[in-house]
Amino acid sequence: MKPSTLVPQSVLPTPAPKVGGGPRRRAFAMLVAVAVVMGALAIICSLALGYPLRDPDGFLGPAWIRLPLLVAGAFVADVVPRTLWRARGNPGRLKAEALLLIREHWTRERIILVVVGIVSFYVTYVSYRNIKNFLPFIMRDGDGPPTKYDYALHRFDHVLLFGNDPSTLLHHWLGTGISAYVLSWVYLIFLPMVPVSIVVWAVWSRNVSFGYWFITAQCICWALGTASYYAIPTLGPNFFFPWLYSDLPDTGVAKLQDSLFYARTNVLFNPFADGVQSTAGFASLHVAITVSLALVAQYTLRTRVLRIVLWAYVVLVTISTTYFGWHYIADDIAGLAIALVAVYLAALGTGQKFDRRGRSSHPTTSTSEVPVDATD
Repeated sequence: MKPSTLVPQSVLPTPAPKVGGGPRRRAFAMLVAVAVVMGALAIICSLALGYPLRDPDGFLGPAWIRLPLLVAGAFVADVVPRTLWRARGNPGRLKAEALLLIREHWTRERIILVVVGIVSFYVTYVSYRNIKNFLPFIMRDGDGPPTKYDYALHRFDHVLLFGNDPSTLLHHWLGTGISAYVLSWVYLIFLPMVPVSIVVWAVWSRNVSFGYWFITAQCICWALGTASYYAIPTLGPNFFFPWLYSDLPDTGVAKLQDSLFYARTNVLFNPFADGVQSTAGFASLHVAITVSLALVAQYTLRTRVLRIVLWAYVVLVTISTTYFGWHYIADDIAGLAIALVAVYLAALGTGQKFDRRGRSSHPTTSTSEVPVDATD
């Protein structure tokens, strides 16, 4: 029996409709362009400084191993659970159901999205980490210390809050006990959430263009965030005014901040250091990435509960950035601005059309082919 006979013909994949006439472009064009620009900037900075490029997250080995693993992991995560569910415990149906599922979901367009999306994100993110690592060496006054604007942003916080420090207010309102541990978990979950969300949108987005929209928006956030570090270089409140946070317990965030402080010191003063420094305050990419995640979800997810959970997560992340002294208020505002710009530009680049004055949207394509002048 052929796998196609196991389900009605109506659920089998059909060729995606063509989207209008005239010239077309690829939905991944902007995504690839961002990755290429970021990669080129990282290489230029490395050559100019004589400082090697490094893979900051090498726990899975070199890139030529990690990238196939990410793609294979996405494939397995999609096919295996759903095959087991469809087979309903019948071993004889496993192969047929797996082949049918692959035929249904892993189309040529889906494979292109997964491969191009993950590779472009990886190039963008690794370039971001390396360019961020070069920040203290590029943004400095001659042979003096690296340029920093922490005092200016600290004073801006006090102006906004009538002479009060935002972290002191949050420690008073929320306390420094259980709330510190909860917010620490909220902040740290961001680290695995970033790559996981990329894979989720690449593999399970119900429209291919939604996957391109999300991944493109994320990469634009990383790129604009990199530019913001050089526009207004800062260390962040916890690193510049550490006494304001001495009342906090020894949470996971505290350990992370200590490791970043020592990593920065090692890179600055040890010519043989092989790590990267990741300390930069303006703008908050925790805010930018989580807001862009919630925004794209608002337009593309049908489940209202998930949208509410993501917006609640945005609020908690924003609070945690100030509570632990990662960022000034201006950093969070800039992060919000970056998210709005990134989501809008990515929508234009991937063929999304906004409706009802921006309150909803619809895709103009279900493939990587996007009409140059997309119309309703």
